[in-house]
Amino acid sequence: MAEAGDKQWYVLHTYSGYENKVKENLESRASSMGMEDYIFRAVVPEEEETETKNGKQKTEMKKTFPGYVLVEMVMSDESWFVVRNTPGVTGFVGSHGSGSKPAPLLPEEIDHILDDLGISVKAGNDFEVGENVTIVNGPFANMTGKVTEIDEDHDKIKVDVDMFGRMTSAEVDFSDVQK
Repeated sequence: MAEAGDKQWYVLHTYSGYENKVKENLESRASSMGMEDYIFRAVVPEEEETETKNGKQKTEMKKTFPGYVLVEMVMSDESWFVVRNTPGVTGFVGSHGSGSKPAPLLPEEIDHILDDLGISVKAGNDFEVGENVTIVNGPFANMTGKVTEIDEDHDKIKVDVDMFGRMTSAEVDFSDVQK
């Protein structure tokens, strides 16, 4: 049994089609409300799907669980309140209402889901300061840059990318970067 204060994964129910917006809202609220030590990662489970229409192949990302977002967090009254009141979040899965906190996913459940998504549970050790990486998600997607800082506690990585001829520092999740 996990002790209070451990970070665990929870499942959020969202309005369908708002999963990525909820992920962005959660991440910005975590930093703007000083909750980085409680709210770590938000993941929208997606998989690549290739369709052939009119003889043309089209690859797109399809939601594995439409209407759901995974969040890695330490459950406290404050973090529970912040996440629950994030725009687009309709509630936690596994909460029995009347103010009861939700049950986290079991480690083997989340390991299986993240593994299917190609996200390692603890990816931080894979990166080194100074190495070149490609950002695969978010506003800096498809940009290549150099790792300048690794924040293992929050599963974030700072990457310097060249934007319009100027070096810009981008902070992204481990899961949003590839070697």
